[in-house]
Amino acid sequence: MSGPNPALVTQRGARRLPRVPLLLLCAAYVLPGVFGRDPWRSADLAAFGQMVAMAEGRTGWWLPQLGGLPVDTALLPHWLGAAFIWLLSPAVDAALAARIPFALLLGLTLVATWYTSFHLARTDAAQPLAFAFGGEAAPVDYARAIADGALLALMASLGLLQLGHETTPEMAQLLGMAGLLYALAAAPHRRWQPRLTALLALPLLAGSGAPSVALAAGLAGTAICLASRLPQAREFAPWVAGATALGAALALALGSWRWRAQGLDVEDLPSLARQWLWFMWPAWPLALWTLWRWRGHLSHRHISVPLVALGVALASNLAMDGSDRALMLGLPGLAVLAAFALPTLKRSASAAIDWFSMFFFTVCAITIWVMYAAMHTGMPAKPAANIAKLAPGFEPQFSAFALVLALAGSAAWVGLVRWRSGRHREALWKSLVLPAGGVALCWLLLMTLWLPLIDYARSPRPLMDKLGQVMPPQACVQAPGVSPAVVAALEHFGRWQVRAMPVAQPLPAPDCPWMLRITRLRTGAATAAEPDPEHWQLQAQLRRPTERDELTLLYRLREAAVRP
Repeated sequence: MSGPNPALVTQRGARRLPRVPLLLLCAAYVLPGVFGRDPWRSADLAAFGQMVAMAEGRTGWWLPQLGGLPVDTALLPHWLGAAFIWLLSPAVDAALAARIPFALLLGLTLVATWYTSFHLARTDAAQPLAFAFGGEAAPVDYARAIADGALLALMASLGLLQLGHETTPEMAQLLGMAGLLYALAAAPHRRWQPRLTALLALPLLAGSGAPSVALAAGLAGTAICLASRLPQAREFAPWVAGATALGAALALALGSWRWRAQGLDVEDLPSLARQWLWFMWPAWPLALWTLWRWRGHLSHRHISVPLVALGVALASNLAMDGSDRALMLGLPGLAVLAAFALPTLKRSASAAIDWFSMFFFTVCAITIWVMYAAMHTGMPAKPAANIAKLAPGFEPQFSAFALVLALAGSAAWVGLVRWRSGRHREALWKSLVLPAGGVALCWLLLMTLWLPLIDYARSPRPLMDKLGQVMPPQACVQAPGVSPAVVAALEHFGRWQVRAMPVAQPLPAPDCPWMLRITRLRTGAATAAEPDPEHWQLQAQLRRPTERDELTLLYRLREAAVRP
């Protein structure tokens, strides 16, 4: 039996967020970081290396390899990036071409989250209480205001900021999860749109490297539909079950089934708690408040549907030893839950969110501007010295266009703070404007004012340029045991032929006379065994400009070892 409805919303409180500012805010969140940078280290670089290798014909599309080794089985997002590189080459740089479809995936995720909240808020159980003498919010206006709040909550989530702007398979997985939530939410209100979305979302999730997550989410969604009081939702259950089976079949055909669960040690619980606290901020306190205030409505769709994504993501995060990429899949559901806290939020809590957001993001913005001034003018002296120490060899690059964008974003933030500090207490979404705007501002400033510095620190290009001064173009290099990201950097930026097959001892091979080895100075760990000095001669010891713990060793085969 349902408890009392805790939502009390007036018609003035249900006004929607003006569309032009909302679209500008989304653009300031999605577009920065798409242009003017190289792929960055680790997963972003490894995924790009696989895509560009496919597009250039250096590996197959069905069984892709890097350095002679099979790589990620998440074929659908890699095919998407490779297709854009192939279509736009050579007019568009390969790195930019690969990022374009993933920016579209992020934009579609925002759209799917908005419509999920909109349809869930239209259900009778989610609607606010009617007033005795009228004046309560109209159903559609209330649903639109809740959807605006969910969109702001998703953009404000710290965990989505970097991962959401990478060219990795998890972005396709995120859209698949958001698409499933939309399908479940819209089933009672639409006919063919949710059915088509479910048939696309779950196979996309499974074919993007998360078949177990797709299976769990599909089964949970089917159960929710079967348990629903609405006949339209019960009729939708076979479609969700069919989409789940289709996703499982696609994952089997693509060879995506892999056991990635690693378990979780009790000693890891403190670090996991810290991860959850910052990764899901600021949505998680609001989501917890929603679960408390709507505790008598947990079986209703506006609570149970977003819990599907959040519950599956939290379970995957635990099973995968705290993987932040698994946790990211729960952010759309978390944002929807956070939005339903807004009609029940006390004025003191709303004020606390505003003051914290205004102070925190203003300090962050000022810090970015001070460091930018230090980079270009040397003043203040201490920040300039810190930059020179942390990024030796970095030469600042001035861009008038980037400066104009940063100034425009800062001016918009000042205007937003002035608007929020005025008498604007009615709109439901008001408490999430400053968190979302602050995240977008800091991301915009980082990807304009700091982009050359960040790219210098995280791009593999500086190290590849150093290697290019020693190793000739098109040379063959043995790199046993190195990560796929390193192989991708060697193949794309250096245009070298890489053999990354792990071996107990690098063997002399006249057709591959170079050998690369990476050593961790702090731990002493190395990617391969020490080469035999009788056959291999050390040619160079190199570091990334901003890397102190990692040393790259380049060896060359001695001439005596080549002679028969």
